[in-house]
Amino acid sequence: MVKVFIDGGEGTTGLRILERFEVRNDVELLKINPELRKDLNERAKMINMSDITFLCLPDVAAIEAVSLIDKDNDHTVIIDASTAHRTLPDWAYGLPELGSDFRDKIRNSNRIAVPGCYASGFQMCAYPMLKMGVITPDYPLFATALSGYSGAGKKAIALYESEDKTNDLYAPREYALSQNHKHLKEMKAICGLEEMPLFTPVVDDYYSGMIVSLPLYVSRMNKKVTPAMLRDMFAEYYEGEQFIKVMPFGAEAEDNNFFAANAYSGRDDVQIYVTGNDERILVSARFDNLGKGASGAAIQCMNIKLGVDEATGLNL
Repeated sequence: MVKVFIDGGEGTTGLRILERFEVRNDVELLKINPELRKDLNERAKMINMSDITFLCLPDVAAIEAVSLIDKDNDHTVIIDASTAHRTLPDWAYGLPELGSDFRDKIRNSNRIAVPGCYASGFQMCAYPMLKMGVITPDYPLFATALSGYSGAGKKAIALYESEDKTNDLYAPREYALSQNHKHLKEMKAICGLEEMPLFTPVVDDYYSGMIVSLPLYVSRMNKKVTPAMLRDMFAEYYEGEQFIKVMPFGAEAEDNNFFAANAYSGRDDVQIYVTGNDERILVSARFDNLGKGASGAAIQCMNIKLGVDEATGLNL
């Protein structure tokens, strides 16, 4: 029986991880006294007792939690859902589909950083194109994203679900207008880009689910491809990956050429679409910001570490 502690289990990510464990009989949850959930000594005790600790905390608290691990503790695996450790070289980046080196590092590391939700969508679209030589690291990448409000945290959820909700919360809202979104650092670092991508995130009046899209000029690509060719390249790259479904070329017609960002709400897998024409191509990832974008990814990393089927306890 694997002993698991969730530090920060009252947030949206922590609660979703907890839900996933309700269908498992191979996990023993270590539960902290609610009155002591911010007590350093009690948190240290729970972390060091655990085989796996999930950190569902703000960055500063996540760094603090890692510092609570005993020096002689070589068994506790930390799976951190915060931004704090995602670009550190001694931490595994928890997106195994990017390549065998990512999966091997997750399997062999006791320190695993779960990617940000927007960054996950960005990497799943951009990283294969870079590895396949379709674009080069100096390509000026741009991304748009639409997300449900659950990704904004408990305070935002309360505002969106309040009876006194203000009129602006009924409409899609762009944000991070300064181009300093916290996920940009990992987008650039993991892909090895020469410049930060331009990024426009939008939050809308629905609970969960997201689409991240990368528009591309074929004339600026390193390899000139049609949308159908690029789709087939993605299918080959992700062949055998049960969490990523590269959709048939033209599949968007089944929904009258619309993408609903909440279509994968409640799921832990991803759809990749390639659309466009011979001059301009759009690569899009649709998934749940609380699934593959957070808690689902965290549990997938745990499953890899435990050597069990990666989809155990998850909804595909």
